Amino acid sequence: MAETTGGGPGDGAAEVLDRPLPDGVRRRVVQIVSDGFGGLTVAELPAQLRQYARFAPNRRAKFAGNAMASALETDPLFRQRIGEKLREAQPELAGALDSGSPPPAADPLDVAAAAYVLRPTGWVKLVAAAGEEAQRADAERADEESRAELERLREQLAQAREQTRTETEGLRVELEAVKKEAESLHRKLRAALSDVKRGEAALRKAHGEIEAVRAEAHAQVSVAESESRRLKARLGEAEAALEATRRAAREGRSVEDMRVRLLLDTVLDAAQGLRRELALPPVSVRPAETVDAVEPGRMTPKDIAARALSENDPAILDQLLALPQAHLVVDGYNVTKTGYPQMPLEKQRLRLLGQLSQLAAQTGAEVTCVFDGAELVAPVLLAPPRGVRVLFSKPGVTADELIRQLVRAEPPGRPVIVASTDREVADGVARAGARPVASAVLLKRLS
Repeated sequence: MAETTGGGPGDGAAEVLDRPLPDGVRRRVVQIVSDGFGGLTVAELPAQLRQYARFAPNRRAKFAGNAMASALETDPLFRQRIGEKLREAQPELAGALDSGSPPPAADPLDVAAAAYVLRPTGWVKLVAAAGEEAQRADAERADEESRAELERLREQLAQAREQTRTETEGLRVELEAVKKEAESLHRKLRAALSDVKRGEAALRKAHGEIEAVRAEAHAQVSVAESESRRLKARLGEAEAALEATRRAAREGRSVEDMRVRLLLDTVLDAAQGLRRELALPPVSVRPAETVDAVEPGRMTPKDIAARALSENDPAILDQLLALPQAHLVVDGYNVTKTGYPQMPLEKQRLRLLGQLSQLAAQTGAEVTCVFDGAELVAPVLLAPPRGVRVLFSKPGVTADELIRQLVRAEPPGRPVIVASTDREVADGVARAGARPVASAVLLKRLS
C-alpha cells in the first residue's frame, strides 16, 4: 500500500502517501476490512476476495490479509463500501475525522487506519503521525525493554560475580584440601613403591630358589625314570627270555612228540598195509606154507607187472593217497590256473576247495591247500571246507616256499604227495622226500 487515487480535488482522495503503511496501521486496516467484509454481498466484493466470503473474520484476516489490502488500495468502490461499514460501526470517530479534529484520547493507530479507509482531508498527515507515534511508542517500548533487560543483566552479572566469588573461595578451600591430600598420597605412594620393590626383590629370590629346587627335582625324577625304565627293560627281557624258554621247551617237546607219534603211526599203518599187500595170514607161518606154489587169490609176477601205471593216470593218485598217513599238499593257484584260469580267483578257490573236500572224504588222507598271499587285495573271509586245511603265504613268502616248509616239517618216512606243475616246486619237494604229482593228474582225479 503506497499510493491511492480517486476523488475530487476538494477531498483527501487526491493526497498521496509517499511511504509504506506502518505495520501497526496496516494490521488495523486489514482488521477494519475483515469486519466490514461480512456485511457485503458476494456481488459487492472484488473478484479476488469472493473465495473468502464464507471465512470467519479471524481466518479471513489471516489468509486474505494481503488480498484485502491490495483490493482496498486499487478498488475505490470497494474502499467506499468498506468506509460506509466503518461509519456505521464507528460514527463518532468518522464524524471527528470528517470535521478534521480526531479525538485526542483515541488510539493513533485506530485513527490512522480509519483515516486511510475514509480518506478525509489531511489523512496522509494522520497516517504519518500515527506511524511516527507508533515508531516512537515502539522505540520507547524497545528502550524500556532494553533498560529492563540491561537492569536484569546487571542483576544477573552481580549474582554471577557473587556466585563466582563464592565458588572461587570454595574451590580455593577444596584445592588446599586436595593439595594436602595429594601430598599425603604421594608420601604413601613412595612408601608403597618402596615396599613393592622390596617385595619384588624377595619374589625374585623366591623364584630363583623355586627354580633351583624344581631343576634339582627334575634331575632326580629323570634319574629315577631312567633307572625305572632300565629295570623295566631288564624285567621285560627276563620275562621274555623266561617265556621264550618255556615256549621253546613246550614247542620242542610237543613238536618232537608229534613227529615221533606221527612216524610211529606211519610205521604201524605201513606194517599193516604191508601185511595186507603180502596177504599174510593172521596166524604164524606153518612149515607147509614155505613151499613155493600158486595159491588161490595170490598175485603172480604177471599180475604185479600189470599194476604199473602211467605218470598221468589219475589212479596213481588214488594209490598214493591210500598209503598210511598220506598227506596231500596242493599248490592251489597252480592247479586252478591249469584247470580253469578264466574264472575269478575267488571262484577258483571255492571250486578247488569243494572238490578237495570230497577227495578228503573219499580217501581219508590229510589235505592241505596252499595259496599265494601276494594275490590278495584284502583279507580273505573263508570258512575252510571239512577235511581241508587252507593256508595263505605271508607277505614276502611265496606259495612255493610255504609248500617246501610244509614238506620239511613232516618226519622222514611219512608219505607226502605234492600236486603242482611248477618244475622248481616238484624238484624241491622230491629232494625233501615228497612225491610230486602234476596238477593235471589231480584235476583228472577231481573231475
